[in-house]
Amino acid sequence: MPGTARHDREMAIQAKRNLSKTTDPVERLRLRCLARGSAGIKGLGRVFRIMDDDNSRTLDFKEFVKGLNDYAMMIDKEEAQEIFRIFDKDGNGTIDFDEFLVTLRPPMSNARKEIIMQAFRKLDKTGDGVITIEDLQGVYNAKHHPKYQNGDWTEDQVFRAFLDNFDSPYDKDGKVTMEEFMNYYAGVSASIDTDVYFIIMMKNAWKL
Repeated sequence: MPGTARHDREMAIQAKRNLSKTTDPVERLRLRCLARGSAGIKGLGRVFRIMDDDNSRTLDFKEFVKGLNDYAMMIDKEEAQEIFRIFDKDGNGTIDFDEFLVTLRPPMSNARKEIIMQAFRKLDKTGDGVITIEDLQGVYNAKHHPKYQNGDWTEDQVFRAFLDNFDSPYDKDGKVTMEEFMNYYAGVSASIDTDVYFIIMMKNAWKL
């Protein structure tokens, strides 16, 4: 199963605790996202993608602030300007949001990234770079789910709930891209101290 509720709770508590200790604006934004659990960073990415009307994959300062507000990240203007400046490396007044999300992700070792990629490839049966309900059939057994067993949910509902773990709370489309999967597990990874434990958890979860 993806990151457990226990990990999420521990991580949120840890993030809130660390928030009072750090003055680094990027770290503060990262911790604010992690305080929402594993899907926090991915959720912010989704908000920005929805706002990127012209598909330029860049945001200007106004869009950046609006995105933070839409995601209910209460950040004062000075702090927002400071974060924006850090990401606007060439000073042209826009930031590349792929770069922004990668930097915002908690750092992960290559070993962790590799095992996350392996899990994604296993789930992405069709190899098209997106995990869908069809991909999950035959890889993930819905029949073990308690809500399926007691007759509350159909198999499709179980699959959908499973995909929703990785989806942003504001825009559930039932599809999970590699980037979303990686952003989600970067959140989970932040609550796990050792590579060894993270890799064992992933192997057990996905039978790798």
